[in-house]
Amino acid sequence: MKYGEIKQFSIENGPGVRVSLFVSGCSHHCPGCFSAVTWDFEYGTPFTEETQERILAMLQPTYMAGLTLLGGDPGEPANQQALLPLVRRVREELPAKNIWVYSGYLYEDFLPGGRACCQVSAEFLSLCDVLVDGPFLEDQKNLMLSFRGSENQRIIDLRKTQATGTVTELFLDRK
Repeated sequence: MKYGEIKQFSIENGPGVRVSLFVSGCSHHCPGCFSAVTWDFEYGTPFTEETQERILAMLQPTYMAGLTLLGGDPGEPANQQALLPLVRRVREELPAKNIWVYSGYLYEDFLPGGRACCQVSAEFLSLCDVLVDGPFLEDQKNLMLSFRGSENQRIIDLRKTQATGTVTELFLDRK
């Protein structure tokens, strides 16, 4: 896997100060995407063990709320597989940090038989806290939405969703 950028002090991709990793590779190609350069799976820098170490070091300070994975699309099966070791390490070494994932796939696509489902999907999602799902739709763009770009996208509490078996959304919109 490759990545396009790591933002060490991100405040726009989840609550609090976060590290945001923009992975490369996305098959959705949403018109109006703010990060179209990351559609190409070969764009950017190789994601290595050193990259993981750098991200973990960035997450160490107590004021860092967590990690956000976006791109591109971390939900692409190849990206899920490459990101799983990082997500495991964040969960094990920094359990107080939360992990947000942005994907053009729907939550249901990660379930068995879904378009984004692969052998690591269940574990990948079980280690994350929030999934912002759904493609960006230009005709539903709304700048008043918190932490997402279009009205079709959901902010899903993965812990509650997995515990109940019913998609549980977080409603964090500006008033």
